[in-house]
This record gives sequence, structure tokens and C-alpha cells, in this order.
Amino acid sequence: MTQTTDSADSVDPIEDARPGDSIEDARPGDSAGQPRPAKRHRIHRAWFVAAVTFVTIIGAAAFRSLPGLLIDPLHQEFDWSRGTIGAAVSVNLALYGLTAPFAAALMDRFGIRRVVAIALLVIALGSGLTVWMTAAWQLLLCWGLLVGLGSGSMALAFAATVTNRWFTAKRGLVTGILTAASASGQLIFLPVLSWIVTEHDWRPAAVTVSLAALAVVPFVWLLLRDHPADVGQKPYGATEFVEKPAPVRGAARRAVTVLLSAVRTGPFWLLAGTFAICGASTNGLVQTHFVPAAHDHGMPITAAASLLAVIGVFDVVGTVASGWFTDRYEPRRLLAVYYALRGVSLLFLPMLLAPSVHPPMLFFIVFYGLDWVATVPPTLALCREQYGEDSAIVFGWVLASHQIGAALVAFLGGAARDAFGSYDVVWYASGALCAAAALMALVIRRRPVRTALLAA
Repeated sequence: MTQTTDSADSVDPIEDARPGDSIEDARPGDSAGQPRPAKRHRIHRAWFVAAVTFVTIIGAAAFRSLPGLLIDPLHQEFDWSRGTIGAAVSVNLALYGLTAPFAAALMDRFGIRRVVAIALLVIALGSGLTVWMTAAWQLLLCWGLLVGLGSGSMALAFAATVTNRWFTAKRGLVTGILTAASASGQLIFLPVLSWIVTEHDWRPAAVTVSLAALAVVPFVWLLLRDHPADVGQKPYGATEFVEKPAPVRGAARRAVTVLLSAVRTGPFWLLAGTFAICGASTNGLVQTHFVPAAHDHGMPITAAASLLAVIGVFDVVGTVASGWFTDRYEPRRLLAVYYALRGVSLLFLPMLLAPSVHPPMLFFIVFYGLDWVATVPPTLALCREQYGEDSAIVFGWVLASHQIGAALVAFLGGAARDAFGSYDVVWYASGALCAAAALMALVIRRRPVRTALLAA
């Protein structure tokens, strides 16, 4: 917009603005011809972008919460086997991880706002179509393919892209907050969707998810911006104005190219290996098998499920705190401490399982909850350190390893329970894996990969 002075001259604040100033910061001179002091906003635009991202990721948690609630209702209504229904959920989980690196590349090509808005529309379509399905392949198409692709496009790679573009300072804290959004969303939506399924059947729950996706689209389109340069600002904490990079063509090719380049470096395998163990010891192990393991020891299912919800509460606190620590301490050491403590807690778990909830079990729940995904901020920080501008795509592939680790242990844990009659061996093996992850984190080299390649 333009403002006029007493001399009736028109001044365009965009032209008058300095690099790094927002459009609103540019002010024309006063009537005496003396320049006015630039008016600075107290809240940087980056925080509004982070808030929209937070709300979007919370909404994405609703899409991930519903499939597990559909198993029994779909089995009862259509007489589909649990294996068939589980296959659709498995496709959903796999695509959630494998889509992330391609989504990060698409964001570089078409922009964050377009990719996320389209992803939300795809989720709304996939969820909405389920109310008319009559065959199992339609479940695979709707919840497996469409919702999997959509939710994968709003995975942690989305948070990584926003953080990399909009923040120079406090990246660890912002990563922790955005990571905690997923747990917050599950805490919000899981009880609500569970009540809807119980009281009103599964179809209203699917429609609720579809409407939630559609409701977020206007916020994304109107409030989210792809780059600070779009509004004439510097990234938060930056000392210099950063030009918006040109769109990168060939998104799929770039995602694969970045992977082929990263797999030639040692840090990638260490990061992917530790994050695979992270997925194995959280989503694959505790989220999948804690309730049946507690039930094996006589604990009511409702009580065990409530303990999982408490883990989610402390997960939010632990992840945000981890982001704060990542801004101040060496991320390799943080990862080593997180994995070591997680491993010790899992080794004690078989001794804590009992028919009722007792103080030592509550201590485990709080302790483990604080460490649930505290590994994300330091892992992302190491990706950023080692791979620079490609870090969001590399992190997408590292996230894919997280989902693969979770899928493997979700299956192997059940197989071990069938073979040995208890989950004890699973807890001990996972504790040992976490100890290995702690050692792997410590040996990640400090010298960035790009610097080493240039020096060679």
C-alpha cells in the first residue's frame, strides 16, 4: 500500500524498505521532511508461520489417530479380517514415512503453502470417501494410499522445512514445539474420535476427520508463507536479508539424488540407524505392545490405555525441553543421553508390569514420556549441520527409517509374544538396541559432510 505526505508525493513502502524490513516497517518522511524512526513489530512474522504450522500438524494427528479405531467396527460390519484392515494401516504408516523426503522436495519446487493445502484436500477426500466403501480394496485406496500420502506430506519434514527457512535462532526450540504438536493432536483428537466411534459409529468419525482437514486449509492458504523474503523480512535471528531461492525443478529426482548422495556418507547411516531404533522403541514397541503386555499381567485395558495417554502428556513437555537444550548443548551428547536413559527404562519395565498401577510404574510412564520423541530436535540439528540446504530432504529419509524401524518391531514384537509367551525378551532386546543407538550418536563426526567433500 502507499502513504502520502503533506507535499502530496506518493511513497511506496515496498520501494522505500530496506532488506530485512517487513513491508509494514517502511515509513515515509513526516511533513517537515524528517524521516520517522522505523517502527518494528515486536512479534516476528516467523512466529505466526510457526503457529500455523503447529495447528496444521495438530490436525494431521487426527488423521493418524483414526485408523486404529476403525479395526473393530470395520471387522464387525464388513467381516473383513483384521489382517486385511491392518494392511491398509500398514500402507498408511509406510507412506507416512516414505512420502516425507519427496514432500520436502516438492515444497522447494512449488512452495510450502501449495503442497500442504493440496495434502489437506487429499486427506479430506480419502477420509470422506470411506463412508461409501463396500470392498476392502477401497479401504486400501482411501486410508492406505490417499490419507497416507496426505499425512506424509505434513510429516516432520514439513516442520523441518519451515524451521530451516524462517528461523536462524531458536531452531531447536521451534523444532521441539512443532514436534510436540503431533502428540498434542493425538491427545486432543483420540478421545474425541474414540467417543464418536463408540456412540455414533465409525462413519461420523471419518467425516469429522475430513471436515477437520478442510477447516485447516483456509488458515494455511491465508496465513502461511513460503519464505521470509515473501514479506520482506529476514529469517528470525538472521543478521542479513536472505533472498528467496529459485524453485527447484525435478522434485522426485532431487529427493532420490539427495538420498544417493547422503548414503555415501557415514553420518547418514548413523542418523538413520539411531532414528530407526527410536521408532522401534516408541511407535513400534510401546505404542503397539504396551497395552497387551500390561494386560498379560492382569492390568485392565482401560488402565493401560490411560497410561499411554499420560505418556503423551509428558511427551509434549520433554520434546519442547529437548528443543531448548538443543539450542544450547551438543546434539550428539543429547542423543546419547536420551537413548541411554530410554534403554535403562525399558530394561526395568518387565519388573514393573503388574495388575494395578503403582508408583514405580507411574515413575516409568513420566520418565519414558519425557524421552518419547525428545530425539527429534537434536537429530534434525545434526542433519542441518551435516547437509545444509538439503537437510530437510535428508531428514525426510531419516524419518522414513524411523517408520521402517517402527513397522519391523510392531511385527517382530507380536511374533516374539507368540513364540515365547511373554514380551520380556522384547523389552530386553529394545533396551540393548537403545544402548547401541547411544554409542552410534557419539561417533557421528563433527565435521560437516559438505565441508569434508569440498576439502577432498
